[in-house]
Amino acid sequence: MNTLGHSPNAKLDKTILEKFLRLPQPENKIQATYIWIDGTGEYVRAKDRTLTFVPKTPKDYPIWNYDGSSTYQAEGSNSDTFLNPVAVYKDPFRPGANNALVLCDTYKHNKDPTASNHRHTCLEAVERAVDTKPWFGIEQEYTLLDSDLRPFGWPANGFPGPQGPYYCGVGADKVYAREIVEAHYRACLYAGIDIAGTNAEVMPAQWEFQVGPGEGIKCADDLWVARYILHRIAEEYGVIVTFDPKPMTGNWNGSGAHCNFSTVAMREENGIIEIEKAIDKLSKQHLRHIQAYDPKGGKDNVRRLTGHHETSSIHDFSAGVANRGASIRIPRGVAEDKRGYLEDRRPSSNCDPYSVCNALIRTCILDE
Repeated sequence: MNTLGHSPNAKLDKTILEKFLRLPQPENKIQATYIWIDGTGEYVRAKDRTLTFVPKTPKDYPIWNYDGSSTYQAEGSNSDTFLNPVAVYKDPFRPGANNALVLCDTYKHNKDPTASNHRHTCLEAVERAVDTKPWFGIEQEYTLLDSDLRPFGWPANGFPGPQGPYYCGVGADKVYAREIVEAHYRACLYAGIDIAGTNAEVMPAQWEFQVGPGEGIKCADDLWVARYILHRIAEEYGVIVTFDPKPMTGNWNGSGAHCNFSTVAMREENGIIEIEKAIDKLSKQHLRHIQAYDPKGGKDNVRRLTGHHETSSIHDFSAGVANRGASIRIPRGVAEDKRGYLEDRRPSSNCDPYSVCNALIRTCILDE
């Protein structure tokens, strides 16, 4: 598209890199990309290092540091911020045998968690709730933009036709940039992420991928690394990924990160009773969850949770079977089987999944 001509990345010849990636790598060295969440609570950063040994577990990877004053996490006068490796994935961008993507927690100079390190708190909740075997599955919606920050494929002057034909659409007049989605899907599978599927969404240039189900903290870890991989792949095409929950004003759907949640009791026979108990608890903690479900304490979700475009109102709690306009949806199959899971439709697309999982565990399991 002409708009991609504005992107320097799109002008580069991508085939040249391949001959360098095919060069044999020294047997005693690996490349490790350390990934972390910056001070915004919604964007990731990354940098690389060479290791002269092959770590066996995340704890075997060296603790590293970075300039936190350049990521909104420290003052320039005391800027060293620490990276503690917590999860490791195969690197789809450097497919050597042991090259890795290393997801990290962030800690301040005094070794306290940074303000955006919500994994620390989530893990504590997960460990306290381990006997209930909490499962999470997250449906990550996002929108692709061109370098003019218009949804990819939209007319430069005007708008596409009304929503209707685009959801799960097929055809060049209905979906755009499927190459990015396909590349992302395969790269996540290669990396070891539990990616469950993908689909085109309601607004043209809007897509979704699903991660999980995963027990405990794994789904949230997987989602952050999947986001990183998506940004990296789109970068090569000169396309921008936005997780903004309402990238286009007007009569267009926003983007969420619907969270499917269950405990072992919910998944067993007559688990619907436990699901209904959890919904009752959630009804009493609506504000707490709204504040946890986007990185700005609910201000981003105000633009999305309007009660229209398949959302509930941010001001009211609701629940219903097969109701996509409710805060909590019980899928039709769950209601018929009388066991399974609930879907919390409130989290925004730019949510921190650690905050979402933490809030669900503390409300529904730990009764906090």
